[in-house]
Amino acid sequence: MKADREILRLALPAFLALVAEPLFLLADSAIVGHLGTAPLAGLGIAGVVLQTVVGVCVFLAYGTTAGVARRLGAGDLREALAQGVDGLWLAVLIGIVVTVPVMLAARPLAIAVGADGGVVDEATTYLRIAVLGVTPLLLMLAGNGVLRGLQDTRTPLVVAVGGNVANIALNLILVNGVGMGIAGSALGSVLAQLASAVAFVAVVVAGARRHGASLRPDVAGIRSAARAAVALVIRTITLRVALLVTTYAVTLIPLTAAATQATHLATHQIAFTLWTFLAFVLDAIAIAAQALTGRSLGAGDLEGTRRLTTRMIWWGLWSGLVTGALLAAASPFLGALFTGDHDVRHALVPVLLVAAISQPVCGVVFVLDGVLIGAGDGRYLAAGGLLTLAVYAPVVLLWHPNLVIVWLVFSAVFMGARFVVLTLRARGQGWMRVGV
Repeated sequence: MKADREILRLALPAFLALVAEPLFLLADSAIVGHLGTAPLAGLGIAGVVLQTVVGVCVFLAYGTTAGVARRLGAGDLREALAQGVDGLWLAVLIGIVVTVPVMLAARPLAIAVGADGGVVDEATTYLRIAVLGVTPLLLMLAGNGVLRGLQDTRTPLVVAVGGNVANIALNLILVNGVGMGIAGSALGSVLAQLASAVAFVAVVVAGARRHGASLRPDVAGIRSAARAAVALVIRTITLRVALLVTTYAVTLIPLTAAATQATHLATHQIAFTLWTFLAFVLDAIAIAAQALTGRSLGAGDLEGTRRLTTRMIWWGLWSGLVTGALLAAASPFLGALFTGDHDVRHALVPVLLVAAISQPVCGVVFVLDGVLIGAGDGRYLAAGGLLTLAVYAPVVLLWHPNLVIVWLVFSAVFMGARFVVLTLRARGQGWMRVGV
């Protein structure tokens, strides 16, 4: 079926690129870890700050994908690229606004996240240098969004792989070869991110020149992109707050002789790491949904959009069934890959089974989230996110007798509420705005 081929053509490279993204920090961790515990802990603290800043700005990819795809569907490639250029300029502006304050406040931010003693110095050193990579990272997000909107997920994959190879090489040279320590790791990452950003910008600029799109900053276009971004920022913040609330609920679980807080948190961290990895699989289909939905609505094809949405829902459902079955089958063995602690490995199995059961729901939720982002339905997503958080947070904070219950509440209440909010919207017509 043609729709299946298109979904797979976009989703497979998108998945590989998504998996490559966390390898930046993973490579840094592997190399810095040999410097000692304090530098590794400092990297972890700085990483939380940077991931929070960049994570909130994911709208640069999502919003740009939807806008560019919609204009592509309308047959206006020149304007699609012009809108993409506006997204790049917005990334630069946000990067400039963020970089200096974070650099100046690096030490207080490290302390606020939880660093103390020698870890504060290591985190501050890393953060003051690594924050210079925020603007390149935001340009990477925006450039990624432009190319996805143009139905190109292969180029982002090539850039992601090249960036990771450069990051590893630079880290090894600067940390071990030159002896710069954690500062070398930060500098190596910044240089790799800068190279990746230059690659994205070069591809977009070449396309813009080829089709006669202006490269100058368009104030009206940038302002329009910023306004549209507000709703997606709210949506993203509600998701991140929900995850933070879940972790906080884990710290409130009553302790026993066999289950300390460290056991609960370690088990939760492993489960969440695996859940996040599987989310990359499902999110790849959501990225395809963003691009295809925007293009279809831009072309004014309501019937085709409805058919495509139904098909992608099935893709999400079946992908969730497959990932859930694999997670359930592997649950007795996965703990050994992460820890030698018998208590953690024993506690992990039922938590992973809960996560496995929820995978089909996650698959549908991620796909519909992508469909509505592609449709430019950000206001509904923001309102739905706030409503879902308002329902979920009190339940998990009041009812957390053990880790399995926390994950049951997360799966049933949080993901369940998102499922209801998104499916109700998808069944209606309000989100299906055609044209540009």
